[in-house]
Amino acid sequence: MVQTLTVLGLESSCDDTAAAVVRQPDGEQARILSSIVHGQTELHSAFGGVVPEIAARAHAEKLDICVVQALEDAGLTLSDMDAIAVTAGPGLIGGVLSGVMCAKGLSAATGLPLIGVNHLAGHALTPRLTDGIAFPYLMLLVSGGHCQYLIVHGPEKFTRLGGTIDDAPGEAFDKTARLLGLPQPGGPSVEAEARLGDSKRFRFPRPLLDRPGCDLSFSGLKTALMRMRDQIVAEKGGLTRQDRADLCAGFQQAIVDTLAEKTRRAIDLYLSEQPSDPVIAVAGGVAANSAIRSALETVCEEKGARFTAPPLGLCTDNAAMIAYAGIERFRTGARDGLDLTARPRWPLDQTSPAMLGSGKKGAKA
Repeated sequence: MVQTLTVLGLESSCDDTAAAVVRQPDGEQARILSSIVHGQTELHSAFGGVVPEIAARAHAEKLDICVVQALEDAGLTLSDMDAIAVTAGPGLIGGVLSGVMCAKGLSAATGLPLIGVNHLAGHALTPRLTDGIAFPYLMLLVSGGHCQYLIVHGPEKFTRLGGTIDDAPGEAFDKTARLLGLPQPGGPSVEAEARLGDSKRFRFPRPLLDRPGCDLSFSGLKTALMRMRDQIVAEKGGLTRQDRADLCAGFQQAIVDTLAEKTRRAIDLYLSEQPSDPVIAVAGGVAANSAIRSALETVCEEKGARFTAPPLGLCTDNAAMIAYAGIERFRTGARDGLDLTARPRWPLDQTSPAMLGSGKKGAKA
């Protein structure tokens, strides 16, 4: 008997408050019935980045509104849901806790099963939501807080091939925007400026390309840009609009070149497993960058692998991916109780050594 699952998803790990309803008949393509996202850009714009306390308060104020809107848009009620899925980590702990407590309240009131979802798994499983691709596939998860290459074997089985040992690309974009006086979020601002610049005028380092493997580093790029900016200011007394555009173009090209080469290496490792239908997927907010997408498509074409990326609206944080990841976990028999814990750290690959170190709260990545 085909079991159709309809799941309400909640997402509040950073600065987007979201709720969505996703439905999937067993063995068929999932459908997004509704997806509501309330951003917080205006709340944080004066601070040059996300302020955790402000974000947590905004989540607490908006989550119930998002849930009501998502159910109304789907034309359904809570009684039509089969489960409630919620981001239980990793992320800013205040925001994650807001979502988990909201989901617990809904579960306790309705008796619906509760499913805690790893936010990174939501991104990693998005290609199955949008394109129905089969396991295993190679995923480049590239966002504001994370960057890693993963072989996705199943809903809860991931092998990390490499990742950033310091800043994530999105974080580097945001810091670059602040250094150059561009508005947040930094990714779109730097990309827009880069379109007007000459990527060859300033030469930035391509970190770790002289070392084997798929690990990445982006912290030094920010430092190199800051030094170049200061040198121009010292020589000319300030930055012209063209100076800023050229700096952005050179910085972005360094990230593009680094990701392209590391992706070649990751694809080689993935292809060594002889997948029947090689697929390379990219997800996360930085996947919305058109220059990065274009370079990755070219690499995949060179390697004879199929490239896929979610629509731009599903690259950034959203609750549809959480609802779908909840469906995948639900079908494996996974359920969580009201003792579900909000986790600031939660690596997808539980067997590989921590890349960024560990502490009392666990491995960072």
